[in-house]
Amino acid sequence: MPTAKRALTATLVRRGGERLLFDCGEGTQRQLLRSDVGLLELEEIFLTHYHADHYLGLPGMLKTFALRGREVPLTIYGPRGLGDLLGTLRRIFGRLTYPVAHVELEAGARLERDGYALVEAARPGRFDVDEAARLGVPDGPERGLLQRGEPVTLIDGRVVAPDDVLGPARAGRKVVLSGDTAAAASVVEAAAGADLLVHEATFLADERERARETSHCTAGEAALVAREAGVKLLALTHVSTRYFGHEVVEEASQLFPATVVPRDFDLVTIPFPERGEPELVRSGARTKRAQLGSLES
Repeated sequence: MPTAKRALTATLVRRGGERLLFDCGEGTQRQLLRSDVGLLELEEIFLTHYHADHYLGLPGMLKTFALRGREVPLTIYGPRGLGDLLGTLRRIFGRLTYPVAHVELEAGARLERDGYALVEAARPGRFDVDEAARLGVPDGPERGLLQRGEPVTLIDGRVVAPDDVLGPARAGRKVVLSGDTAAAASVVEAAAGADLLVHEATFLADERERARETSHCTAGEAALVAREAGVKLLALTHVSTRYFGHEVVEEASQLFPATVVPRDFDLVTIPFPERGEPELVRSGARTKRAQLGSLES
């Protein structure tokens, strides 16, 4: 349930110019407007499942896009039943000014847009400037082609391959979002080696039986998933209103110390592996105006 300080489920992943929204709980568009992101014209939305607290913000957002005269197409991804859901919701949001496509996914589906485990491809190795100069590769487009993995032919006819001037490939980043779930081996497998695992923790250990009955997770169970998967940082979400965030962290961190419970507008930064570890930035996605207001109040 929403509280005065915490809205329902929605997670935005930002990578370069890409913006991917995972789930769209009630009030999501307003939260975006209050953030430094704004209500941008998202091109892709991913629904993890069809509990009402994960999609009830969708009709209002779709209608707002139409009222603004949007023309950019939108694709919504989700498990089986998405077409039926959108057919029902269409009675609410009515005619739109832009095309909306839906894609129903089976377990284990792979997308060029990456899907629910977002995995960057390995990046080219570091460019060896000295070796390039020794081989006679001039400054300019030729070096750019080599960095993108393409061979170049020099004026004298010699061919220089990317491997001649690039070091070993460097790992990309990996983010995994569980949606609502009990502790599951499939999540451990999907999250193996992830920089960030966003996992639900609806209950604490005192409600372990309730968690089993409802196919949800305790904070300790989520911590065990993170530990087994060898992730760098565990962010616990979908916390019941009966608990405070510090209580959830305390239980989980006994099993997996690198655990955080983000608040609304918190930001998790994920640098490339060679540049540091993932880090929680409190209120990192708030607009400057909102931050100033909180300081003044």
